[in-house]
Amino acid sequence: MRHLQLYTAGESHGPGLTAILEGLPMGLRIDIRRIDAQLARRQEGYGRGGRMKIERDRVRFTGGVRRGVTMGGPVSLWIENLDFANWERSMHPEPRRGSPAPKAVTQPRPGHADLAGVLKTGTDDIRNILERASARETAARVAAGALCMQLLERLGVRIFSHVLSIGGVKAHPDYGDLAALAEAAAGNDLHVADPEAEKRMRRTIKSVWRDGDTMGGVAEAIALDLPPGLGHYVHWERRLDARIGQAMLSIPAVKGVEIGPAFENALRRGSRVQDEILPGRKADALRYRRSSNRAGGLEGGMTNGQPLLVRAAMKPISTLTQPLASVDTRTGRAVKALRERSDCTAVSAMGVVMEGMLALVLTDAVLDELRSETLAELKSGWRRYWRQLGKR
Repeated sequence: MRHLQLYTAGESHGPGLTAILEGLPMGLRIDIRRIDAQLARRQEGYGRGGRMKIERDRVRFTGGVRRGVTMGGPVSLWIENLDFANWERSMHPEPRRGSPAPKAVTQPRPGHADLAGVLKTGTDDIRNILERASARETAARVAAGALCMQLLERLGVRIFSHVLSIGGVKAHPDYGDLAALAEAAAGNDLHVADPEAEKRMRRTIKSVWRDGDTMGGVAEAIALDLPPGLGHYVHWERRLDARIGQAMLSIPAVKGVEIGPAFENALRRGSRVQDEILPGRKADALRYRRSSNRAGGLEGGMTNGQPLLVRAAMKPISTLTQPLASVDTRTGRAVKALRERSDCTAVSAMGVVMEGMLALVLTDAVLDELRSETLAELKSGWRRYWRQLGKR
């Protein structure tokens, strides 16, 4: 059962995006500037397209918040699409009497939702599909996730992301000091913690961009200071790794997810993969500690007290400035796919979306473990939970 539910509405070139987040406890004081900062981070990154020069994403609360504090009901957020001014004739929600109908889009893009959506719905205009399938919708998720990040921070949990690879160029960050890793990733718009890899990535992006092509990559979201036991081992739908996997795979263009170095682990013997259990030290909050973190912080569908490491692989963006072959859905003739404004790569933005989605899942898991109507109750239950763990 979900205790936190997110709904979003809005199209890429419509008036704006709405997010309704239900389940937040009463009493969370919100810093709206930090939500706007997350939205700005989602727009960052060398390789982003012209749309990012138009939009200046800012959030506005339209329900569930009073004088900066949550009231316990659904929280409603609004993000205006500044680009709507250029699309009013085509995308206005109301009928535009006296204005000719916009030209239908009939050239589906390989790799996008276009063709499958047309075949599913029978629409004669692909824009009815692509506007909602667009990654622009993730701005609403980032805003809602930023709310959850502020809640988790009240409990001492921190989340950040960094880029591991873009277009085949791999970073080699130092996991020995995760606080330093987070600081290094925050120091550039690609969110890469390896300076040499960042330089090579920029050169690669510049070359691919010049060719009118696109690139994917891998980003990692990390959650720190989680207790053991969030999630469940009994029911498949309550396993935390399954919930995280669904959340990450829902991000447009994400095709693969792993917890920790899962695919690397699959090539090793078990004796070189499992994280041995050792007696805790005096400074440890628990009576146990681990020799390593190859499990990525999850075992048996539950957190195990180690940092939670979630990686997602993003395929190259589907919209190309040098379009690929396609078929006109109206005539059946061979054509070039639709060409629209697009990014060369958006892996750094994906990392920010991952932060938001991970925050949503973890907040839901916390509320599942500690059902609370108010933030004060939640914090009290959280402290009690940690005390109980320390005695076991």
